[in-house]
Amino acid sequence: MEQISYSSFSNALHRDARRAKAPTNVTFELTRRCPLSCQHCYNNLPVGDRTARDGELSTAEHLALLDGLTELGPLWLLYTGGEIFARPDFMDIYTHAKSRGFIITLFTNATLITPAIADRLAELPPFAIEVTLYGATRETYETVTGIAGSYDRCLRGIRLLQERKLPLKLKTVALTINRHEIEAMKRFASELGVDFKFDSMMSPRIDCSLSPLDVRLAPEECVELDLRDPARMTEWGQFAEKFMGPARPTVDPNSVYHCGGGVSAFSIDPYGQMSICVLSEQDKYDLRAGSLSEGWNHFLRAVRARTITKQTKCTTCELKPMCGMCPASGELENGDPEAPVDFLCQVAHLRAHALGLPVPPHGDCEYCAGGSQVDALAAAFERLKAAATLPAAPIRRSGKRAAGLVVLGEAAASEGCGSGACGSCGDH
Repeated sequence: MEQISYSSFSNALHRDARRAKAPTNVTFELTRRCPLSCQHCYNNLPVGDRTARDGELSTAEHLALLDGLTELGPLWLLYTGGEIFARPDFMDIYTHAKSRGFIITLFTNATLITPAIADRLAELPPFAIEVTLYGATRETYETVTGIAGSYDRCLRGIRLLQERKLPLKLKTVALTINRHEIEAMKRFASELGVDFKFDSMMSPRIDCSLSPLDVRLAPEECVELDLRDPARMTEWGQFAEKFMGPARPTVDPNSVYHCGGGVSAFSIDPYGQMSICVLSEQDKYDLRAGSLSEGWNHFLRAVRARTITKQTKCTTCELKPMCGMCPASGELENGDPEAPVDFLCQVAHLRAHALGLPVPPHGDCEYCAGGSQVDALAAAFERLKAAATLPAAPIRRSGKRAAGLVVLGEAAASEGCGSGACGSCGDH
């Protein structure tokens, strides 16, 4: 029997599914209830919130959706929250999903994991379990979560998963509260022998409250964390080489959406509402009143087909892969999916300068030549440059390199070491 790598299998399946206009990935936001009360979270509700609990899909509804998904075609499932184990029936739902052959990833804070749950997961292992760690010390962790005793419960959950040799990864979201412990969390993960990643990107709450932004790092601080990690910067450089540039011919430059939402992926919220992604609250399809097929083939396809209504500095910007700007970000932060998010724009321009990447003109941008914020951006860049202590080596792109902060050592650049690229923390 011929064997191929997982990445080759995954890439081939995604290509075939895209041609067939079939989904490959589904995110189940199982509940918005959580035993923690994190300051930065975009969607947490008290674990005992009766209104939220009563509105959630029942066990039977979840099982029926899983049966329907086997006909629609996706292979990868992500279960996130809130906290997925806040639902006592989660293992019943998970077991049914496993029986249907899905490749499953779990996002959890691990505080509700018990020996019984860990034993059951060991019997039916998921593809991955990603645990969010909010601090390296009890003081910092519980300052973020607002719950006494949560640090010890998290470490207990991690230990239970590790003891059973489950596919564990650790991650964190970098905040003003815990940024000083990022390195310590990374060392902790290394001692356990598991991967670690962090993400500095945050969004307002899905109810449009801006309260999470009170603990969001400044753009300069986000890039400073990048610079502290040569491996992470190597990955940013490789990412830029692969994805920066004009819109690809296969993507309509006039489309509002350039992501995989509605093309290869979709989300289902705790109340049976289907959407293009887990963050987008603007367009929802009620699966309790309709079908997965109708939602995917008609509703989401119509959402995905929307074209831009105005030209902004984001429309032709080649830095978009460096900032993560998307319609959901604009929707949550500005109430408009097409409105640029200033925070993301600053981060992208600072990262580009740090990587020595050219920034082609892209309309009326405050952070480009002649813009109102160029001096402020330059001052931030100079502070980063003065603080950088890494050996010099350029990142080149198409033989061109803009004047900027050199951040990579020769060894790091040539070996492509590490895996520090940021990723969604999921259960923010």
